[in-house]
Amino acid sequence: MIETRNFRILRNIVLTILSLWVAIPLYVVVSTSLKPLKDVSGLFQWIPDELTAAPYFDIWTTVPLAKYFQNSLIITVAATVCSVTVAVLAAYAVARLQFRGRRAFSLTVLSTQMFPGILFLLPLYLIFTQIRNITGLQLQGSYLGLIITYMTFTLPFAIWMLTGYFAAIPKELEEASMIDGTGRMGALIRVILPVAKPGIIAVAVYSFISAWGEVLFASVLTNEATKTLSLGLKSYASESDVFWNQLMAASVVVSLPVLIGFILVQKHLVAGLSAGAVK
Repeated sequence: MIETRNFRILRNIVLTILSLWVAIPLYVVVSTSLKPLKDVSGLFQWIPDELTAAPYFDIWTTVPLAKYFQNSLIITVAATVCSVTVAVLAAYAVARLQFRGRRAFSLTVLSTQMFPGILFLLPLYLIFTQIRNITGLQLQGSYLGLIITYMTFTLPFAIWMLTGYFAAIPKELEEASMIDGTGRMGALIRVILPVAKPGIIAVAVYSFISAWGEVLFASVLTNEATKTLSLGLKSYASESDVFWNQLMAASVVVSLPVLIGFILVQKHLVAGLSAGAVK
């Protein structure tokens, strides 16, 4: 297809508008985080009169941000590792093994993506309550409860995506390995996982991002000791005032782990999402 001059002009206009649509809010966040509080209490100034890095130091003392950061990191990393591990095993079984209920399992996993997450909030809360009453295990307000919760809505997508990825890998690779004396698990670990690295990274990034910024379940299933970053940001708003500069600075700091991780694995992420969606 030959691009006409009018098409190129229209494309550049659309891309410019979309870029500004993304860049302007980011500029507002970053510029506000570098202003003293007195300069953010009134009308927004596009060109700051004064720049200061003090909000980036004050965010750690105004609220226990380090504690919230620790909670989010523990919960998110654990949920990501568990989701990827379970998804790899489940997807490999669906892609390679023939067993009764295989199709029903696949359809059930896929159908869970049709429902909004809020529908699972009350059932999970009731299940956790029953578990506490029967076994004494406290899942509400604990790391374990939130890790299990996040796995419930990251696992379906992870299993569905990795199933397609594993199914596209030639069976001859693992069959050759098994002929040499390697078992099925050995073939999975030594042969399949290295080939499926882009897909696994894509699933891991998706699981991490989903858990890192989640608010709904965290607002119900955590307490002061296990509060995550997404909830901790609300602490910068008091009854008398809102520390807008510190709130924006904290938002920048909270976004850095996801941004850095995305930049580091961008190549594998794009390849994994493309292959998993097409195959």
